[in-house]
Amino acid sequence: MAELEVCRNLSLERVERCMSVMQSGTQMVKLKAGSKGLVRLFYLDEHRSCIRWKPSRKSEKAKITIDSLYKVTEGGQSDIFHRHADGTFDPACCFTVYHGNHMESLDLVTSNAEEARTWITGLRYLMAGISDEDSLQTFEEADKNGDGLLNIDEIYQLLHKLNVNLPRRKVKQMFQEADTDDQQGTLTYEEFSVFYKMMSLRRDLYLLMMAYSDRKDHLTAEELVNFLHNEQKMTNVTPEYVAEIIDKFEVSEENKQQCVMGIEGFTNFMRCPTCDIFNPLHHEVNQDMDQPLCNYFIASSHNTYLTGDQLLSHSKTDMYAWVLQSGCRCVEVDCWDGPEGEPMVQHGYTLTSKIPFKSVIETINKYAFINNQYPVILSIENHCSIQQQKKIAQYLREIFADKLDIGDVLSGDCKTLPSPHSLQGKILIKGKRLPAYLSADAEEGEVSDDDSADEIEDDFKLKSSNGNSHHQVVESHIRKKLDSLLKESRIGDKEDTDSFSIRALLRATHQGLQKNLRQVKFKAMCGDEYGGEHSKSRLTCQSMDKEEDGQERSGREAGGQCLRKRKTMKLSRDLSNLVVFTNSVASQECLNEGTAGDVLSFSETRAQSLVNHRTEEFLAFNQRQLSRIYPSAYRIDSSNFNPQFYWNVGCQLVALNYQTEGRMMQLNRAKFMVNGGIGYVLKPPPMCKGTFNPFCDDPLPAYPKKQLILKIISGQQLPKPPDSMLGDRGEIIDPFVEVEIIGLPVDCCKEQTRVVDDNGFNPVWEETLTFTLHMAEVALVRFLVWDHDPIGRDFIGQRTVAFTSLMPGYRHVYLEGLTEASIFVHVSVHDVYGKWSPLVLNPSFTIMHFLGSNKSNQLRGIRGFFNRSSKSSVDTNSSGPRKRSISDHLLRRTASAPAKGRKKTKMMLSESVASISDHKNGTGAAAAGGEGVSGKEGGMERRLQPRAPLIHRPISMPLDRLLQGQLSICSPDKEQHDIESKCETFNFLMPCF
Repeated sequence: MAELEVCRNLSLERVERCMSVMQSGTQMVKLKAGSKGLVRLFYLDEHRSCIRWKPSRKSEKAKITIDSLYKVTEGGQSDIFHRHADGTFDPACCFTVYHGNHMESLDLVTSNAEEARTWITGLRYLMAGISDEDSLQTFEEADKNGDGLLNIDEIYQLLHKLNVNLPRRKVKQMFQEADTDDQQGTLTYEEFSVFYKMMSLRRDLYLLMMAYSDRKDHLTAEELVNFLHNEQKMTNVTPEYVAEIIDKFEVSEENKQQCVMGIEGFTNFMRCPTCDIFNPLHHEVNQDMDQPLCNYFIASSHNTYLTGDQLLSHSKTDMYAWVLQSGCRCVEVDCWDGPEGEPMVQHGYTLTSKIPFKSVIETINKYAFINNQYPVILSIENHCSIQQQKKIAQYLREIFADKLDIGDVLSGDCKTLPSPHSLQGKILIKGKRLPAYLSADAEEGEVSDDDSADEIEDDFKLKSSNGNSHHQVVESHIRKKLDSLLKESRIGDKEDTDSFSIRALLRATHQGLQKNLRQVKFKAMCGDEYGGEHSKSRLTCQSMDKEEDGQERSGREAGGQCLRKRKTMKLSRDLSNLVVFTNSVASQECLNEGTAGDVLSFSETRAQSLVNHRTEEFLAFNQRQLSRIYPSAYRIDSSNFNPQFYWNVGCQLVALNYQTEGRMMQLNRAKFMVNGGIGYVLKPPPMCKGTFNPFCDDPLPAYPKKQLILKIISGQQLPKPPDSMLGDRGEIIDPFVEVEIIGLPVDCCKEQTRVVDDNGFNPVWEETLTFTLHMAEVALVRFLVWDHDPIGRDFIGQRTVAFTSLMPGYRHVYLEGLTEASIFVHVSVHDVYGKWSPLVLNPSFTIMHFLGSNKSNQLRGIRGFFNRSSKSSVDTNSSGPRKRSISDHLLRRTASAPAKGRKKTKMMLSESVASISDHKNGTGAAAAGGEGVSGKEGGMERRLQPRAPLIHRPISMPLDRLLQGQLSICSPDKEQHDIESKCETFNFLMPCF
């Protein structure tokens, strides 16, 4: 966010100066591991879409796309820079570009500090996707021949790229209106800006503005206050605040002087962060941080050092810097004996690379508390000899120093865990502790080695010899198989949580890797050094039957029978003494034993069995102690399980592979954004004290349920699917929105809108989705946008927000990772007690009423916009020629399509009108009972079909005030005259859709 704010404050002249220098090229040194560096000319391509360099043997492939950039850091902070001696390079001349799915680093050194600053500024600007005028970048992309003018053919190509499907005659009409200079047939940049604004005006926002402005083309300060108070649920809206909004977002100087807001200013305001769906107060810490650690969910990372898969990827200290700054508060360090007495960090029994333990600790010390001061838990997985364990303890004491000193906290109640607030700035070592019965003089002792310190199953270990040729052959076969598995996973549905499951990996590895490794005589690699014939460990996966047997066995263990033979290891007193509140305990030990400082670790399969067999005991354990859940060893691709399953039973340390982006990490991010992204989120009260069963149909019968009503109104600038085979040349998308609730099992569900044909630029759905949540505090709301396809669907984008962070009213949901793409929604939340649901009015009815939609001839046009099928109409007995309604004027060109696929039940507009009429007359309860009702509206009688009960929406919109007689409306004739007049004005302003 800080980088984004910096970019927003950049002047256009400075940015263009940076772009010019970058496109001209800069000679820089590209650092590589194990070399002094390569001198290359780096430059930004003409389309500002990628960084290139020359000379290079890769030719055209020597590039890094701007879209793949993750972040740019100043100075020599990366792992590559750390390998060079201090003082080798001036830090002011150094910067690192992180890119790709696996956080690869491009480490560069310029000849002077000004060049480095130019590239850092320019790249951050491009990553932020900011432009003072959206049309500037669009104009440059559309100007294929670079002559500074756009002809009609270039406009057609641009509209296709923007997912806009308009009749050519309408495009020509807008083109001619914008083409006002002497050079007819082309648009200059200024003329194109007019064309772009015409095309970008939002009819949904215009209708909303008219509803609150008494059908004027602007909002007064008082009307804006009403909107903010009634719809956006903002309190204490002062005149000064409203004046500040108008001054900041209104584009017309005349409107600013009159203190009113027009459609462009209103659009700017509605698209600003204030009107985002995420509660801005949740960007800061907003929860009680003085409760015991066991009362919090804690953001946790698994195999933190890895950049990719569990077999062949690189280990980097940069990963610790990245996850700590992103809010992770529990990181994992796998320690193994290294050369020359120096412990190393690596994924044991695999072909992943190694990094020095000391470098890891130095990186953690540097980045642990940059963004927040709340405690960091270091999960030490110890595989070292006694001598190197002493070295580990030495480094921890010397580097962390007073960060390990928690003497003040120790003086408190030893029966409960300390709070995050009391541990600010502290690092907790999670590891083994020597048993209390050992003499204090004993420098070492034996402890259980049955917890997560050996996450790799015995049948899943690669034990290599010194034969480099065998090693390379095996690595080659493994890499080929992994590549094929990853390609296979991309073919599937990106939202299919089982598309790359453990079972799929089992089948692939069991049938593929096993066969390949036999062919290269894999067993020959296991020498006497690792136990000779007795060491039959190999790289493979157990069969599915074996896995199921293992789950059954762990289930019996979870039932209280410790059937497995205990493994032990030697532990140094020096290392043991550093473990205070987070003592790792074997997961086989019973849940009802141990002290507050004991931490139980489980693989996901063992934890799943425990949840299924001993739910209440597990919940009770998590109320007083910490549990850590880590991914199965069979996830060799570093895929992730669904963390929600374990959050539902109160597990605090649900460790995920942060290096693997996807659905599960998106859920994890949404979870911890609730409390400022600091890595600690308070659990709901029922999870901290008392009992409940998360798998019941009504887990908390005494608590009120929450009813979430989402109106999915429209979409803006939705791109083609990122993996579209035809790219920009593909067909214009047919989008629809899916909303998913992720929480307790009883709350999990999905609903979706209809499909809109051929419109990714401004599709309109206007559909209401309703959800009931039994424990809203743990629920996540996931918005997904899809492109409908005859043979399936393509994923466009998503945004996941915790239920407790949803803002009420009209909000934009910006899709994660996409600069402009969003969907426009209306959010309302109500308490529901028992099984009773009150009546709710359609939020959009207010807009319709104030535009005269209570008239039958106008209902006919509006209904095609607000309901599923544009072909349906209201039956009336009126006769004579039908006047054109406001909906015909404003909305007749909207590219909404009839529904595709399943039919959704929805209240028709005529029913809305009758319901409101009944509500006014005090007969709402009878109407909600599902009886056939007859009502009068505008002198007409109509009979309504039986319908399901609806839910009442509390008084908020001007309509409710109108029904109470607090507002007056003009006469029908004057109303119609005003509407027609506004339509003519709006038709002049609006594009022809």
